[in-house]
Amino acid sequence: MRPELRQAVTKLFKYLLITYAILSVIYTASYLVATYSGTSHDFGGLLPKARDAHAESDQQESLSTHSNEQQHQQQEQQQQLGDHSVAWSNAHGAVQVLPENLIMSKVFSEAMGPSNMTPYFFRAKETFDKEDITMSTLVTRNRFLVLSRLASNYKGPISATVHVMDDETKDEVITELQELHSSNPDMQKYVDLHLIVDQYDRQFNMWRNVAKLFARTDYIMMLDVDFHLCTDLRKSIRGNPEIMDRLREGRTALVVPAFEFDNLDDGNDWRTFPTKKDELMDLVQEDKIGMFHKGWFKGHGSTNYTKWYETDDLYKVTRYDFSYEPYIIYKKEGSPWCEERFVGYGANKAACLYEIFLSGIEYWVLPNDFLIHQTHRYPEDARRKERQYNRKLYINYREEVCLRYARKFHASGEWHTSRADNLKGECEKIRGFKKTMMSTIN
Repeated sequence: MRPELRQAVTKLFKYLLITYAILSVIYTASYLVATYSGTSHDFGGLLPKARDAHAESDQQESLSTHSNEQQHQQQEQQQQLGDHSVAWSNAHGAVQVLPENLIMSKVFSEAMGPSNMTPYFFRAKETFDKEDITMSTLVTRNRFLVLSRLASNYKGPISATVHVMDDETKDEVITELQELHSSNPDMQKYVDLHLIVDQYDRQFNMWRNVAKLFARTDYIMMLDVDFHLCTDLRKSIRGNPEIMDRLREGRTALVVPAFEFDNLDDGNDWRTFPTKKDELMDLVQEDKIGMFHKGWFKGHGSTNYTKWYETDDLYKVTRYDFSYEPYIIYKKEGSPWCEERFVGYGANKAACLYEIFLSGIEYWVLPNDFLIHQTHRYPEDARRKERQYNRKLYINYREEVCLRYARKFHASGEWHTSRADNLKGECEKIRGFKKTMMSTIN
């Protein structure tokens, strides 16, 4: 073979070899991305149950028409195929895949279970800014229409936990939910809806944790769905650099004052609600509206409504009460979760906010934004019975969480910093706390 021809063949072989190597790298990278999309190579990642239109339709049809046995078989098949799993990996790329149901049972281990949980049963079509504020809420069948209204009013990210009882009404309720979702474009655009089907009613704190866990922005508002957002919260907050800096630091929770009409019939139609503070103040001066649940002053009294009426400046909550349960906006990462042992009415939200406060997060009140309660009937018999149980649980829980955070601050060297100020001021009200704390941390 002539030297020129040999040289050309050699070059061609080299080019083919290089091309093969490049294509191999591209193929391998594509395979890894497709296989482990959504995972982190530092600490593992959750692969949520996202759906395209066909998969979503199939899932919903299955829930509404298949028998329990068929659903169980289908879930087992999905798990065997590696679907609905959590992939954990290390820096070297070693991957361990665990069933999502197993991980969820650990995440919500203090709640009653097992629960059939489907994160992102409906996933919002909108792409959200990470620094937006997600309305984190929980919904039952009698509040479906109120959730739809919230989506159209807020027109921003919403993470909603929807609970459906696992009984003979299940298929009917899920069908009703599907119809509501398909009828409102705002729900399709803005609402991430996480479905829980089980037999355990009123696990409010567990449901709150689900909504918080799957919220897709850095900040959330813990909101009861039956409250109407009367003002543009996002404009007030995101347009104020000082407030945004506070949220980014993670040491501030913003309180949005809550109101209720004295004549409950006036709270039936949200379209008549005031949208500006001066309009609200006219109603306050006419004694037509006031603090939410004013008969239970401890619930919202720490907001200091007298001061709110007179100021246009952000101000700090200085007279905290352990029964305080405001509606707050705060940073998702680094904040405590709600205690799931509280089941039913009474103390569940107060306990959640108590731990947030003890963790070193200060409450600051927004001066010009407000919420108004939309009137509805309360199941008073259930509330009275459940409050008795939760009142006893809360007494023990307060002592427990005080000691836990005292030990935490002592061990981390934060006991003599401002981080521990909330705990010191609140927990020293508990008889014997100082003595017990000193014997525990020394």
